[in-house]
Amino acid sequence: MKILFVSLGCDKNLVDTEEMLGIIKEQGHTITNEEQEAEVIVINTCCFIHDAKEESIETILEMAEYRTNGNCQALVVAGCLAERYREEIQSEIPEVDAIVGVTAIDDIVGAIDEVLKGKKVSRFCNPDALPKGADKRIVTTGGHYAYLKIAEGCDKHCTYCIIPKIRGNFRSVPMEKVLKQARQLVSDGIKELIVVAQETTTYGIDLDGEKSLHRLLRELCKIEELQWIRLMYCYPEEIDDELITTIKEEPKICNYLDIPIQHASTDVLKRMGRRTSKEQLVKVIRKLRQEIPDIVLRTTLITGFPGETAEDFVEMMEFVDEMEFERLGVFTYSLEEDTPAAKMSEQISEEVKQERQAEIMELQQEISFELDEKRIGQQLTVFIEGKVADEEVYIGRTYADAPNVDGYIFINTSKSLVSGDFVEAKVTAALEYDLIGELINEDEHTE
Repeated sequence: MKILFVSLGCDKNLVDTEEMLGIIKEQGHTITNEEQEAEVIVINTCCFIHDAKEESIETILEMAEYRTNGNCQALVVAGCLAERYREEIQSEIPEVDAIVGVTAIDDIVGAIDEVLKGKKVSRFCNPDALPKGADKRIVTTGGHYAYLKIAEGCDKHCTYCIIPKIRGNFRSVPMEKVLKQARQLVSDGIKELIVVAQETTTYGIDLDGEKSLHRLLRELCKIEELQWIRLMYCYPEEIDDELITTIKEEPKICNYLDIPIQHASTDVLKRMGRRTSKEQLVKVIRKLRQEIPDIVLRTTLITGFPGETAEDFVEMMEFVDEMEFERLGVFTYSLEEDTPAAKMSEQISEEVKQERQAEIMELQQEISFELDEKRIGQQLTVFIEGKVADEEVYIGRTYADAPNVDGYIFINTSKSLVSGDFVEAKVTAALEYDLIGELINEDEHTE
């Protein structure tokens, strides 16, 4: 069968999509990118916040047209929206033939086969199970970087977040399985692995009673052809000396850390169910900068959480101004049913949420530009990702930039480079979020 996949939401969801693609290919099916020719359409959905939910529903309805009037013989909805709203999807979107939960992805082919026999299918497993996955994932990120998911679920239970109810409790993927997949990805040409989970920093605690992310990283660094390892979703309260020392000592680990803090007011953090205070955040950030002077820190914030006062917001603005995060994103609070925060009084209006979001991003734009200007004259290793059409300009990323969420460096050169090359470049100019550069040695580049 010709099968089309639509993957929505986060990078963890993308890994699930790539696992399903691998399973489908192992069973002899063909992958297509053309809706019109697809005989089966699978949508891996997201419902983390309201906008993600809306995108998922709109995509299902769009693909349902191909089920009604096109070549499609089976419409499958998988992922978080399927897990959370299985009954609503079944009753309200009759074009959907199969619903597959987040831990049932191993049975994607079985679900499709049942649909083609004329059955309506619902596949769900224990939410605390760990899918086996494919023997070989189909990487969809271009072939030179990939996400490495090391755990599933979450035990934090922040008051605004529905993820633990959808994806279950935190459970680590056994280290040997993670390393096996990493080696396979690298042997297929991957040069940068981006370590992800709902929370990466507590990796291993459910396996042997202690955090072992630092040990996993040491093992990943032994993979010869692997050049970069990037860490995402490190909760600040779990960043310990072993992790800091490992990042500091291992040259393959990018001096880059994604630390989702969500707010800077201790009162708001408490209501969010976060396990840090403002003082603890300051302490860990200063320690990271002291131990690893060139570290780049990314964080995310939420504006308009229930009960957030004008004083709370000013405190967060002052914190951002003082900490000078190199990378920062801001979400407006999204009220999610079945979460404690949804029942809190003092809900904030959408207008105020958005005003506060815009104010922080305006401040961050100034901070980012000032920090990027300080990079002018620096020599940086650049991972080439592509070329600007009809221009002698290549698009790349430095260690300071994760794909899809951070900026780029644009390199002007007449030399021929290809995606996946690592080159040395000198920064010649700065934009608000991006850099301009030139090759150090026009006659040389490394592959």
